Amino acid sequence: MAHDRGSQEAGRSAVPDRHGSRPSAPGGTGRWLPWRAATEEALYGAQGFYRRPEGPAGHFRTSVHASALYAGAVARLLCRVDEALGRPRELGFVDMGAGRGELGAGVLAALPADVAARTRAYAVEIADRPAGLDDRVEWRAEPPERVRGLLFANEWLDNVPVDVVEVDAAGTARLVLVRADGRERLGEPVGGEAAAWLERWWPTAGEEGLRAEIGLPRDRAWAAAVAGVERGLAVAVDYAHRADARPPFGTLTGFREGRQTAPVPDGSGDITAHVALDACALPGARLLTQRDALRALGVTAGRPPLSLAATDPTAYVRALAAAGEAAELTAPGGLGDFGWLIQPVGIPHPLGDGDTETATEYGTEYGTEDATEYGTEHDETCDGKQGGKYDGKRDGA
Repeated sequence: MAHDRGSQEAGRSAVPDRHGSRPSAPGGTGRWLPWRAATEEALYGAQGFYRRPEGPAGHFRTSVHASALYAGAVARLLCRVDEALGRPRELGFVDMGAGRGELGAGVLAALPADVAARTRAYAVEIADRPAGLDDRVEWRAEPPERVRGLLFANEWLDNVPVDVVEVDAAGTARLVLVRADGRERLGEPVGGEAAAWLERWWPTAGEEGLRAEIGLPRDRAWAAAVAGVERGLAVAVDYAHRADARPPFGTLTGFREGRQTAPVPDGSGDITAHVALDACALPGARLLTQRDALRALGVTAGRPPLSLAATDPTAYVRALAAAGEAAELTAPGGLGDFGWLIQPVGIPHPLGDGDTETATEYGTEYGTEDATEYGTEHDETCDGKQGGKYDGKRDGA
């Protein structure tokens, strides 16, 4: 069984300090590379992890794999975007880092027939198109341009490779170099744009042994993805941290065959790190927890009424199973703590004001309070497809 990344990753303040596991004796083979370059090759090279035939689902579970309720919620979000766009002739849905296309297929299956007929679904992934995928899902190595609709990136940014830095005995932040077997050593001091990013978003305070991950490539990747949306919404979902709670030793880790492991850039497993979503946020964005976002989209863990067991036992069992799946998707300390970075492009914010205690707005200066306020009115026409909060599990996600 694949491991649920969310159960261990979300809410974790830091991975264990790696000093004790770093080999000090000479040895190992291969070049010394910064973590970003090593990860790029290990994940996306000719023999990279994300080109393997089993796909990510063979090594870990995401919200997409946990329950079809997730695809149903994304479908309802797409319907809200559709309404905000005035129900265009063609409605785009872009799944970034699509894995094996499970989310796109699930969203199409959950949409009302009239909306599905107008929806053009894209799966963006470097691996080959999997056999048996819904023919309506277009498979692409790069995202389309000028999309009107919803771009959705579920656990994509965490796999955009980043460099790792560590503070040396003199208090200087240096790049961490790594070989293919996972051995590490310190390299050159960090400078230029990377140093400026660290100072702004993840200062290390000059204390020996502290680590950080330079999120600048993710900021740029997200900005490029949003730029492809002509009008509509872009959403990034990932395990994340904010400036007031950065983990002191970083979050770089690995996953292989259902287990969390030390990160080894040899192509045999996933390499991932939490995302500084607050740094990625563009003006007008809003940051919510997955728990709040899914609740706003009708996913709740409420138990079905006992009276349903008497009148329709089969429906009661389905509803009880759905409540359990909803609980997993919204669980504190697990998937529910994931961050949703919501970026409207020329439309009102489709989730309203959300939870005022947990929602963060981003204005013209990242992280400031002068954010643009968006309207909250929307027509929830698509919500009826799911049949309410006790609806049973659907196929295809």
